[in-house]
Amino acid sequence: MTQATVELSPSRRRSYRALEPTRRGNVLRWAGLSILAALCFFPFYALVMLSLKPERALDFPASLIPWDLSTAAYERILAGQNILVWLGNTLLYSLVSVVAVLFLASLAGYAFAKKRFPGRDVIFWSFLAMIMVPFQVTLIPTFIVLARMGGVDTYWGLILPTLANAQAVFLMRQFIGGLPDELFEAAKLDGAGDLRVFFTIVLPLCKPVLATLGLFVFLWHWNDFLWPLIVTQSSDLWTLTVGISSLQQKNVTLSSVLAGSVIALVPIFLAYLMAQRYVEEGVTSTGIKG
Repeated sequence: MTQATVELSPSRRRSYRALEPTRRGNVLRWAGLSILAALCFFPFYALVMLSLKPERALDFPASLIPWDLSTAAYERILAGQNILVWLGNTLLYSLVSVVAVLFLASLAGYAFAKKRFPGRDVIFWSFLAMIMVPFQVTLIPTFIVLARMGGVDTYWGLILPTLANAQAVFLMRQFIGGLPDELFEAAKLDGAGDLRVFFTIVLPLCKPVLATLGLFVFLWHWNDFLWPLIVTQSSDLWTLTVGISSLQQKNVTLSSVLAGSVIALVPIFLAYLMAQRYVEEGVTSTGIKG
């Protein structure tokens, strides 16, 4: 028997040779991305590993090896501190703020995008200029006004000043401005008022951007530290960021502080998992239009 040989044409050989650099480039690209992903994941890995270590002096890098693990730090932090109260306060602060910001921003975005009234553009760009003013500049005047209203060390005083979100209004205005005007004209011909148009047309079509924006607003409020630190005075109203920071001033071990940080990270991951399918669609659909 004779072994058959397959001869490649010159054009086919050139095409195979052209693919080799591309394949090497893909391998190098994926290797580089894998290294970057590992570097980004390492702080979270170290956080979890150190929080699971028994109560003794930590030894680096041996403490990062996953053996001799213990949940004692989590038991201590849950039993001996007000972390569950702080968790409830943070959830209340974040969830109420998300609902209020999304509702107010979508109403304002609809008005700025589809309604015609005198001074619309001037009002919009004046409101948008708030983005360029750092929060620290208005912190003292806001606190003084809130104190005169009796809002210091209260839940409503914690939430109310954070609801005027210029970035959220801008994103909602950009998204709603891209919706076809024919939908709104047809609804008006059917006798629908502005509120009915808003609840039956605008909000259902804005689900992707609302989910994405809601996730961002949730993260902003969940990780907020400065404003809760200033406006809340009693420990029963502290949020997780303020409460965990206060643990460093007490006789609390490092593993317990890190265990509290891990507990604070769990709702963030859950919020992202719930909104994951909307995030990509919302980000790609809220590009800045002219």
